[in-house]
Amino acid sequence: MSAVLAHETALTYPRQAQTSCAPAAIGDSAVSCLLMELETWPKPGLVSHVDNGSHDDMDADTFRRSAAAIKPYFQDLADAAADGCGMGRLRAIGMEAETAMLAATSGVNTHRGAIFGLGLLCAAAGARAGGVIGSELPLGDVVSRLWGRSITDGPVLLHSHGSAALRHFRAGGARAEAAQGFPSVYQLGLPAFRRASRAVPGDEEAARVETCFALIAGVEDTNLLHRGGLDGLRFARRSTRHFLDTGGVRRAGWRERACSVHEQFVARRLSPGGSADLLAMTLFVDAHERLGP
Repeated sequence: MSAVLAHETALTYPRQAQTSCAPAAIGDSAVSCLLMELETWPKPGLVSHVDNGSHDDMDADTFRRSAAAIKPYFQDLADAAADGCGMGRLRAIGMEAETAMLAATSGVNTHRGAIFGLGLLCAAAGARAGGVIGSELPLGDVVSRLWGRSITDGPVLLHSHGSAALRHFRAGGARAEAAQGFPSVYQLGLPAFRRASRAVPGDEEAARVETCFALIAGVEDTNLLHRGGLDGLRFARRSTRHFLDTGGVRRAGWRERACSVHEQFVARRLSPGGSADLLAMTLFVDAHERLGP
């Protein structure tokens, strides 16, 4: 049985995140978005419930254990921001979340990027809910206004793959993305997700796949730079852009075409982990804002 057929016959789709949620449920919403990202296939080179992508050290169960372990810390971030706490407290909670993640996965980094990016969005949602900042502001703007300078001036993880790629290739990385209010989410992820949702109504997974491809095609993903250098990044962007330009999920047989791209990433051991984090963040922002097209 082909991977495509196995997927179509066996997959149970997760429920879509709620359009809005009470302040006490922000952490639940964040983890729901992480699990929806995991339950999306094919995502080029990335772990899903169908296969392990380009990874030998993690699988879907690893990600599920990790998501369960870090769930309380997403809510802690929201609550701390609602109480007006600064970046020092948020950073401490993030470090606690990373410790819990590594304990749950026996040392495997599954969600470090999500703890940072999605965690800041949880904090932004908490700040809005707590009246710390205007509720009309997009979450990305909240992050930039409240913590942008602290993010830029904060300590660098010298031994992370993203930081190594940033130094070698002069890429902007996750810190610049966050400090600027997550432009990749608002300029790439959300437009792609909403266009695809309108084009293929009722197929939430197709919209998530299209969004993932759009993010890979447009983001300077430091995970790709780490694994494949500039050649790997260029291949990733070129192949995903071709998928989108030739119809994306609107074209018949899109899943087989997307699977072919996925297999090419696996053959090259490429894994756009930053884009996976941005997909989860896009789902979170969409669920909490539901802005117009």
